[in-house]
Amino acid sequence: MTLTTTEAQLWIRRFHQSPADAPRLVCLPHAGGSASYYFPFSAALQPGVQVLAVQYPGRQDRRSDPCPVTVSEYAEAICRALDEVPDLGEFALFGHSMGAVIGFEVTRLMEQRLGNSPVRLFASGRRAPSRVRGERAHTLDDDGLVRELTTLDGTDSRLLDDPEMRELLLPMIRSDYRTVETYRCEPGAAVACPVTVLTGDVDPRTTAEEARDWKVHTSADCDVREFSGGHFYLNDHQKEIADLITETLR
Repeated sequence: MTLTTTEAQLWIRRFHQSPADAPRLVCLPHAGGSASYYFPFSAALQPGVQVLAVQYPGRQDRRSDPCPVTVSEYAEAICRALDEVPDLGEFALFGHSMGAVIGFEVTRLMEQRLGNSPVRLFASGRRAPSRVRGERAHTLDDDGLVRELTTLDGTDSRLLDDPEMRELLLPMIRSDYRTVETYRCEPGAAVACPVTVLTGDVDPRTTAEEARDWKVHTSADCDVREFSGGHFYLNDHQKEIADLITETLR
């Protein structure tokens, strides 16, 4: 599959080559994350699943591109990019944390507007869209935001110890946190595709009850899979998650 259009080239990264008939899995990163976070998953899913990792603006090779302000803006842009991927075919979405709610809104948009919508949404490390906690980490000063990131263990602390890297990374991370913390889904918002929810059993951002409430946001089946670990539980369960995805898409 060749990504020949401008939008697809901007937003989509492919790390490994899979057979043309392999199911596609579009992966959406967490707040502060980038497409490269999914490189190990792409490798673990070879050759049965083709991973297309989304690269948000404001990081790595897109560091000069302004970040969208809202989840809706992310969803609109990603839908445009996916619509321009040649021969996308049937695909599923996998989103972790902020990526889960972006994936939810991408799915809603595609179901409403396009004939090609996801066959399944994998929602990882995120409570149901209707469950709001009023988090405001994006309003913290730089030291407070660094403490938040360290608590979740999602960013290499060595990077945050470097003043130049902090200056480079924190504005983008703060923007992502603002985006997800101010997100509110429409009342009664739901998708038609099935949803698989994945969560860590000691994730401080998602309780078991909050994870189960994804069931009210789909008119299809919803199953919840719990793993040992915190917010980034998936770092320690790559093979198990790859096996789950492969079996589910098969």
